[in-house]
Amino acid sequence: MPHTQQHQVGSRGRRPPLLLHPILLLPLFSLLLSHAPQLSQGAIHIPSNYQINEFKKPPVITTQPESITVFGAEDILLTCEASGNPPPDFRWTKDGEEFIPANDPGLSVSPGSGTFMKTGVVSGPMSQYKGKYSCYAENALGTAVSNEVQLITENTPALQKEQKVKKKVEEGESVVLKCNPPFSTVPPVIHWMDERMNHIELNDRVTQGRDGNLYFSHVTVDDTRIDYTCNAQYLSARTILSKEPITLTVTTSNSVVRSRRPQMMRPSGTHSTYHTLRGQSLELECIVQGLPTPTVQWVRKDGQLSESRTSRHLFDRLLRISNISDSDGGEYQCSVNNSQGKVTHTYTVSVEAAPYWTKEPVSQLYAPGETVRLDCQADGIPSPAVAWSINGKPITGKDPTPRRTVRDGTLILRDVVFTDTAVYQCQAHNKHGTILVNTYIFVIELPPQILNADGQKYNFTEGQKAVLQCQTFGSPRPKVTWERNSSASLLAEPRVNLLTNGNLQITNVSHGDEGLYTCSVSNTNLSINADLDVMNRTVILSPPGSLLVQPGKTAIFTCLAQVDPKLTPPHIQWKRSGQELFQSYAEDKYTFEGPDLIVANVQTEDEGVYTCEVITNLDRAEASGSIIIVDRPDPPTQLQVSDPKDRNVTLSWTAGDDHNSPVIVFVVEFEDGDSKERGWEELKRVSGTHESVTISLQPYVSYRFRVISINNIGKSDPSMPSDLHSTPPQAPDNNPENVRSESTDPDTLVITWEEMDRRVFNGPEFHYKVFWKRVVGDTTWYSNVSTEPPYIVTEVGNFSAFQIKVQAANQKGEGPELDPVTGYSGEDIPLKAPQNVAMVLLNSSAIRVTWEPVNEKTVRGHLLGYKIHLLRFGSRGHHQGRRAREPDTSVEVETGPKEEKRVLGGLRPYSHYTLNVTVFNSKGEGPPSKTLSFETDEGAPGPPMSLRLDSHTGTEMTLHWTPPAQPNGVLKGYLLQYQIIKSDSPMQVETIDDHKVTHLTLKQLDPHSRYRFYLRGRTSAGDGEPITREGATTLDGAPPSNISLYVGEKSVNLSWVPGQRQRSVSFQVQYLNKQDGGKWKQSEKLNSSASFYQLKGLTPGSQYRLRFTFSNNTFWETEITTKGAGVMDMQTGFATQGWFIGLVSAIVLLLLVLLILCFIKRGKGGKYSVKDKEEGQVDSEARPMKDETFGEYSLWTSDNEEKRTASQPSLCDESKLCISDDNLDGYNNGSIAVTEVTMEESLVSQYSRPSEATPDPGTLQDSSPLNPNTTTNGLPNSAAILD
Repeated sequence: MPHTQQHQVGSRGRRPPLLLHPILLLPLFSLLLSHAPQLSQGAIHIPSNYQINEFKKPPVITTQPESITVFGAEDILLTCEASGNPPPDFRWTKDGEEFIPANDPGLSVSPGSGTFMKTGVVSGPMSQYKGKYSCYAENALGTAVSNEVQLITENTPALQKEQKVKKKVEEGESVVLKCNPPFSTVPPVIHWMDERMNHIELNDRVTQGRDGNLYFSHVTVDDTRIDYTCNAQYLSARTILSKEPITLTVTTSNSVVRSRRPQMMRPSGTHSTYHTLRGQSLELECIVQGLPTPTVQWVRKDGQLSESRTSRHLFDRLLRISNISDSDGGEYQCSVNNSQGKVTHTYTVSVEAAPYWTKEPVSQLYAPGETVRLDCQADGIPSPAVAWSINGKPITGKDPTPRRTVRDGTLILRDVVFTDTAVYQCQAHNKHGTILVNTYIFVIELPPQILNADGQKYNFTEGQKAVLQCQTFGSPRPKVTWERNSSASLLAEPRVNLLTNGNLQITNVSHGDEGLYTCSVSNTNLSINADLDVMNRTVILSPPGSLLVQPGKTAIFTCLAQVDPKLTPPHIQWKRSGQELFQSYAEDKYTFEGPDLIVANVQTEDEGVYTCEVITNLDRAEASGSIIIVDRPDPPTQLQVSDPKDRNVTLSWTAGDDHNSPVIVFVVEFEDGDSKERGWEELKRVSGTHESVTISLQPYVSYRFRVISINNIGKSDPSMPSDLHSTPPQAPDNNPENVRSESTDPDTLVITWEEMDRRVFNGPEFHYKVFWKRVVGDTTWYSNVSTEPPYIVTEVGNFSAFQIKVQAANQKGEGPELDPVTGYSGEDIPLKAPQNVAMVLLNSSAIRVTWEPVNEKTVRGHLLGYKIHLLRFGSRGHHQGRRAREPDTSVEVETGPKEEKRVLGGLRPYSHYTLNVTVFNSKGEGPPSKTLSFETDEGAPGPPMSLRLDSHTGTEMTLHWTPPAQPNGVLKGYLLQYQIIKSDSPMQVETIDDHKVTHLTLKQLDPHSRYRFYLRGRTSAGDGEPITREGATTLDGAPPSNISLYVGEKSVNLSWVPGQRQRSVSFQVQYLNKQDGGKWKQSEKLNSSASFYQLKGLTPGSQYRLRFTFSNNTFWETEITTKGAGVMDMQTGFATQGWFIGLVSAIVLLLLVLLILCFIKRGKGGKYSVKDKEEGQVDSEARPMKDETFGEYSLWTSDNEEKRTASQPSLCDESKLCISDDNLDGYNNGSIAVTEVTMEESLVSQYSRPSEATPDPGTLQDSSPLNPNTTTNGLPNSAAILD
């Protein structure tokens, strides 16, 4: 019996195949075939991470031999390769008898395989190798058998001597040129060619049959030739045979070539039968003769031709069916046609099949005691017979055992033992062939192992199904137990389940399940720990909602989620109708901004359900919202006016599309056909659930209606207007409102009212009837007609009472009766002043005024009240004079008509006042009462106008103030109060009895405290209101610190923060240019409270040393480098260049020439009057003496400069020919020829002006950036050249 490995067995059952861990020394891929059908019960599948050092394997045929036909000994090659551990041995059988290739000196066997081939000289005929061969590969675990193959031997095909064939036919006849190549089991490939080895052209008239013959449907004269050669190519024999050329002569008929109806050439007759095998290809021929050349069509009589597996060749003369299946059996028909007739041929195809597998057994590993089921099922036509072998020997020859059962191709082996390890062969056979499959049963035991690592950490979120892995492998199947905190009742929890693979499953996991779990294998010391950590589940706090969006607008979904901080930052994935959305940068359609999805330019196609998925590394949460496109409704349609009456009508309509937003209200509007300038007006609103309404109408109006729909989005466009509908006239329903008198002029009654709308005229010839009568004295009504307000009645007296009324009327009648109202004729100003006006002083700032009421008859109108006129004429302390006789303030106080007294407050104490009283109505004021004069008493003064704090030491404070603007009496002095802020210190008081004192110094103050000061003025009436200030004493000053520098090209900006509560001190900046070798310079004195200073006049590109001094001591030093290029570099690189000096010299020379030319031109003018120039001047003081003439040339000196006045303009303002001696000296070292010029003073006065004042050299300060000398760029005004 073969040797077996005894190991404990583990995992069983139907499981997907696994690959072994790379640590395995031997491959096990044949154990784990991924394409296997249903697996046998109890099979072992070794996991990829199971540790095993050595593993034996039964033999497996990897390369099968193939049947061959040989024409020489060199073609002999039968291949047989197999794998296994230990490596298998090979043997062969030939025709059922043992065949040993190694014993044949002409054959050699490849090492490590069963492949043999011809390598030496073969003795004897080739036929000795003819037969059926099988290869066997065996090792200690079993024997695998290859497919049975056949080796056929043949002699190389050769041509027999044959006679030349010559054929002579008439044009239009059909011809067959036969090939008849030598026979071979491997059919040759036929090529018809000419003597130049060119293929004979084939077409629908000339066709080559599968038998190799050349068929002519009909011949033409062009077919005549003597070199029709059939070439037979034997691929396996590597031989090409060329037969004798055939001569074909086509003669021309003396008569017209007659057409012929089609006839079958191959196959002949009308019916033929074909047998084919499943999976092969079938070719049906339809070669015909006829004139003209017939056309061929293929059909299947009992079904449709397969488009994918049928193809037509040789100009439809050949139908090929590929990969034949059972459904291809049936009848096919070839239909042949030409102008002379039609012929058909029927092909009956029957399909049979060589054996093929429908279920193959699978090689597996098994544990002792398991049950093995090997299913081997095959099919074919006819049905094949199935037989089993073990290690190549038929199972019928084996000792029968009750544990083994074979039925219908299925082998069942119960309670397997190690000796059942073998290779089993299943063979299926029918008349068309034999197929064989090897499968092995390997009975093995393997020790138990835990396949998961120890100490793994498992993270889950609340509510998930937690699985703690403890997969084991071994035989017998290892028994797994789980514990938590030494608790044996873990599985008592209904949420906890032990899976068959050893894993622990906890459903709906919670924080209470956190902790350490232990998995152990019973009866071993194998165990691992697993740590479970439960995190908060991801929850969406703000899900996207359902959005109602108008087309073209932007929709924004928000998806805010709460995520456990232990989880990875979440990823938000948006979907629309299940499809993922991606940010569209080009179209800007979708934009993701944090938790927001922004959908731009929403259109109808954007409608749908939008889902937000918040994804972490452990869980995900999702919520959905939607976009619903809404818009303002479409306008209503089909407006109809029905049931018309005098005062109402029914209007109905059909609502338009509401665009997903229901209509809230319909607005009925109308247009007056007679007043279109008023446009459309709203008439009534109707609930959005109604589509009709009864409308009340006014008489004598032409109506046109339209309807507007309103939803939450907006208003629709108006509907199409209805037809015009007019109502009949009637008498007015109402009278004008607000009838009243608006009389303003005396002796006049003005009756007015609110003019009525034209729509309530109710008929033609509309007008107003105006009625009036006196309240006292008239018994009858006066009336008149008016078309508009007002109506004026004259000569009615002043302020007389009338009853008035206005009635509407038209052609159909008057409006309803109405009650009169009372009105008055126009008023006049009052006649009398109030009497007995008196005044009582209440205090220094208030008085009480009294008077007697006037007689109402003297008012001549409605008494509106009284007016008190109060004038102030200054303080009592002022001298009487013009100012005292003019009031400085005036006050007017109005009272009611029933009042007889009034208290007036807010008067200025210690002042002169006058007052009088008048009565007034709507027309104006009456005469004033007698004027009363009075004086107010002295009062407390107002606050001082200002209070300034000044401190020079840390313990003293000087207060400066100005007296009160309103002393309200005689100022006697001041009261000063002060105390420390934010302290309980007592209030300090200083009394000042001299009112002329305006400052006070306080000493011995706390230098570290802030004080609040109250200063009041004092009069005999008491202390006045205080002025308040806060402040602290000033500490000794100090120079600034933390000075910031900003360096430019020619300056540096200095800035600092002044010290708080510190006195200002002066400091200076000293600076030294380190490159020019000069001396230290210093700035002006700077104030420490200024916070900023700009040090100017520096040289670009230079290094400076800065020193800040205070009280002759340096408190800070630094170095800076100004920006820009240095002066020395510029001089070296530019000003010292020869070309530059030459250019400047040339320019100076040119200027001198121009100057001389100008002087000469003026010199030729002689004496002339300057009257013309005088007339052109505005300044009359600049006109010259008339008798002066143009004199000799002379040089202007500085004396001439002093004679100029500010009104004398300089020619240098208009001419560029002005140059000073100083500038010429700079260009020509002061050596210059000067032309003397003498001019009329008048001419000088017209064209010269004083130059800028030249500073006195004795007053020049040291050159300093703080006091730089100003150099005038350009040409100075020290001389004027006249042109």
